Amino acid sequence: QVQLVESGGGLVQVGGSLRLSCAASGLTFTSYAMGWFRQAPGKERDFVAAINWRGDSTYYADSIKGRFTISRDNAKNTVYLQMNSLKPGDTAVYYCAAELRRGVVPRRVPDYTYWGQGTQVTVSS
Repeated sequence: QVQLVESGGGLVQVGGSLRLSCAASGLTFTSYAMGWFRQAPGKERDFVAAINWRGDSTYYADSIKGRFTISRDNAKNTVYLQMNSLKPGDTAVYYCAAELRRGVVPRRVPDYTYWGQGTQVTVSS
């Protein structure tokens, strides 16, 4: 079955950086669009970034544009989220998601079928 396993979360100070990874298995990775979402306590799960199957089209939420970069390595079945200039407002559980799609890249929670268990990112001031 499809499994998505996130890693790389942790505690970081304001202005610091983290790189999240999401290792996928049980699927033909190159047939899937991949996304990152985040959910802060008491809030809804929000879109962060998404990437198409080839890795040449990326999309970002306005709140993180210019600070975060999504990328993928199809040889390793892994998608990454490089997060720079982190702010306290970036504190959340970050989730990786996969959707069987080679066309328009989905950017909404209901558009994704498969989800990871999440990894906590805490930005301290």
